Amino acid sequence: MSIPMPNVIDLPYGKYPPLHFQAPTWRDLLRLLARLSNCRFQASVESMALAKTELKLRTVIQFVRPHHAFPEWRTIVWFTLDYPEPQTKWAPRHPTLPYSYSLSTIPTLLRDVESEMSKVFTVPETNMPFPKLPISFPDLALYLQATLDESRRQSNDSYNGKLAKMVATCFPVQPSDTSSTDPLGSSSRMSRMIKWPWGKGKPGKKGTSSNEETYYLVTPFVAGEHEWG
Repeated sequence: MSIPMPNVIDLPYGKYPPLHFQAPTWRDLLRLLARLSNCRFQASVESMALAKTELKLRTVIQFVRPHHAFPEWRTIVWFTLDYPEPQTKWAPRHPTLPYSYSLSTIPTLLRDVESEMSKVFTVPETNMPFPKLPISFPDLALYLQATLDESRRQSNDSYNGKLAKMVATCFPVQPSDTSSTDPLGSSSRMSRMIKWPWGKGKPGKKGTSSNEETYYLVTPFVAGEHEWG
């Protein structure tokens, strides 16, 4: 950005192009969001006046290569407010993206959803409901990391496991990534303290993860019994 990140970003509702963030890697993006503790997304006043349902965030994750000769992938995360799909077969609908992305001209980068230059994953509503607004950037980082964790748990599912395969392909783990110390203490101890703020998940699951990436990348974390979603 050519200006400092604003503390509050108002998201419009309806026929507006999606907002996006871009970073060199998936890891870099989450670390950036986790450290912008004073920033948040919220629905604009006009959005709250127009919407007849609770406003939630629809997220699309994309990895792109800027050029055929450029080996590294970049991470782009797109956001819109969820928009109910009309119950009519004539409604224009992109086969992969959420309906809210079809309300305006789809960005050029998103038109190429699967190729040697682009990989796209639309975050589904699985064990984690779509986030309600407002949402702070650290909580958004938690949501994205939890989405990856959920994708890894469903690695045998051709769609829900797609994000995990994308991350493994585009950003393979380097030896230096696994040798760093955990600044928040033991993973097993922290997993008992942390609870994802967007719901309890299925019976027998507390929405926690023992994945050390979460404790290393995403701070501050949500402790206790705070719930939302």
